[in-house]
Amino acid sequence: MESVAAEKKQSESNNGDSTNTAHSVLDSSSLSDNSSEALERQARDLKAGLHPLKHKFVFWYTRRTPGVRSQASYEDNIKKIVDFSTVEGFWVSYCHLARPASLPSPTDLHLFKEGIRPLWEDSANCNGGKWIIRFKKVVSGRFWEDLVLALVGDQLDYGDNICGAVLSIRFNEDILSVWNRNASDHQAVMALRDSIKRHLKLPHSYVMEYKAHDASLRDNSSYRNTWLRG
Repeated sequence: MESVAAEKKQSESNNGDSTNTAHSVLDSSSLSDNSSEALERQARDLKAGLHPLKHKFVFWYTRRTPGVRSQASYEDNIKKIVDFSTVEGFWVSYCHLARPASLPSPTDLHLFKEGIRPLWEDSANCNGGKWIIRFKKVVSGRFWEDLVLALVGDQLDYGDNICGAVLSIRFNEDILSVWNRNASDHQAVMALRDSIKRHLKLPHSYVMEYKAHDASLRDNSSYRNTWLRG
C-alpha cells in the first residue's frame, strides 16, 4: 500500500532516539484474515478515519539460547510483541521497535500475517519454504525496513502466497528470509524471488537461496543445506 511508504519520511522525523536496550524489542515491553472478517475490519478502520491494511500482521521476537537447538526450546522462546491492521498502527509499532543493530545475537525478529506462527510446523508454513538473503550487519537494517514496508503494503508479487518475513541477527552476519506457503509451486517461488530483488533493489552480487521447511525439519537448520540458488 502506497500510504505505508508515504508516511515513512514523517515517521523518521518522529523516531528520534529510538535505540532500546538489548533486553527488549519494544520500549516497554491457518490463513490470516478470511475475506468477511477482513472486510468488516477494514470498514471499522475506515469509519474511524484510519487507513486499513489488506492483512493484519503480528511482530514476534525470539531470543535464542546459544547451544540449544531443540524445536521445543525454540517455540517456547517465541514471544508476541504487537499486532496491527492499519497504516497508523504499523508506524506506532514500528517506531518503537529496537533497531537491528541494537539487538543481541542470536535473535530473530518476525513479521507474519495474523493467524500464522513463525514455525515450520504451522499449517500455513508446513508445505512452504523461504527465500534467504545474507547481509553484512552494517546494511541489514535498511534492507529489513524496505522488506517490511513491501510486505505490509502488499507490494510483493503473489502476496497471498506469502506468510511472513524474518530478520535473523547472527554473530558475523544478518539474514533476511521471506516465507511462502507452497514450495512446490515453482512459478510462484521464482516470481517471489524476482519481486524481492526488485523491491529491495538488490545488487547483482547478492545471492538468494531457497529452502523448503520440510528440509529444515529434517536437518534442524534454517539456513544450511539450501537447495536452490538464484
